[in-house]
Amino acid sequence: MILLDPDLDPDSAAPSTRSAVPASHRLPSAQSLGRFLREAQGQVKLRGHVSVLLTTDASIRRLNRRFRGLNKATDVLSFPAEAFVQSKEKIAGDLAISVPTARRQSTACGHPLGVELKILILHGLLHLAGYDHESDTGQMARRERRLRAQLKLPQGLIERNGGPGVRARSRP
Repeated sequence: MILLDPDLDPDSAAPSTRSAVPASHRLPSAQSLGRFLREAQGQVKLRGHVSVLLTTDASIRRLNRRFRGLNKATDVLSFPAEAFVQSKEKIAGDLAISVPTARRQSTACGHPLGVELKILILHGLLHLAGYDHESDTGQMARRERRLRAQLKLPQGLIERNGGPGVRARSRP
């Protein structure tokens, strides 16, 4: 499920008028991102419900400070469901993605915002599935690279930050 933060201006970090916002910088529909989420979740083989919150830099900074002790905005945060969560439907966890950060990253990488959001969703799903590029020896990077190829996505977060096994970047 894709959720939009009510404080999120879909065109934030872009020119002030909608007509001036290039199509490549516009927020894709929740339906199209939801379809990708289901496809990527199937490829990752992650069972259970996943919610994705598209939010602001300020909100993700608060989440990062509260749950990771880091007082800075980031691109994606993953919140795996606790083992004790009792529900009819299994819950895999939640993702929070900063749209303004994703928009800046998409501009820097030369691809549309929708592509960047898909890269961040995939990265977050892998974290929900138990992968951790900060502590593994490249397993997450290899899995992410294979899945990106299957899902027809460009270079991912780990490669942008120095390649497999890099631990210098804080875990999103």
